[in-house]
Amino acid sequence: MSKDTIYQHTESTTDFSFDDQVAEVFDDMVNRSVPLYDTVIDAVAQLLNQKQQEQLTVYDLGCSTGTTLLELSRRLHHRSLQLIGIDNAPAMLTRAKRKAAMFSKTDVLSFREDDISTCPLPGADVILCNYTLQFTRPPVRHALVQRFFQALPDGGLLIISEKVLAGGPFNRGFIDIYHDFKRRQGYSELEISAKREALENVLVPFSVEENIELLRQAGFTHMEIFCKWFNFASIVALKNQP
Repeated sequence: MSKDTIYQHTESTTDFSFDDQVAEVFDDMVNRSVPLYDTVIDAVAQLLNQKQQEQLTVYDLGCSTGTTLLELSRRLHHRSLQLIGIDNAPAMLTRAKRKAAMFSKTDVLSFREDDISTCPLPGADVILCNYTLQFTRPPVRHALVQRFFQALPDGGLLIISEKVLAGGPFNRGFIDIYHDFKRRQGYSELEISAKREALENVLVPFSVEENIELLRQAGFTHMEIFCKWFNFASIVALKNQP
């Protein structure tokens, strides 16, 4: 795993993007930048394992380098799974496909380059959208989540994880706690500042309440937060109790 040193020596001058440079260090970046990253994947595996149908088709939208699907295939090796990753960044998908082949998972894992706002999602039982919606423009999120709702059958799950805004006086304090977390992962003040500046116009977080309302407006009636760490939250939404 290559170490993330993108912002180690220079201040950011351009917006963050999922280019070749980021793809090269993404696995290290996400592990050091997203609290409870592995815990969320494990929780998702447990939610999926409760599904009763014989075979599950799972889409990971914004799959990046395929880590989530690879880990699900390991944790749920006893289940019949079809795991499909979709992303619009070729550099990310190159690494995802390489990892699937390296760990001999190409029988259950497949990846394709596409736009998650328009791509077909045939046979979806579960849709994962982990740390993806936050990179889409707020005005289009309602239509996007509604499309996911329509693609799922009754009993289908949409699972989202997001960086979130805290309410009132807590937001500033939660951000400070998050920056302390990044310092403990070895990031310098320059790196933290430069990354924050690069993401400013790219990553637009909602509050937990806004995300839940987004799900409700799309048609979901059962929603629960299953993991929360200060300004990060994971939510599972069920489409109609079967």
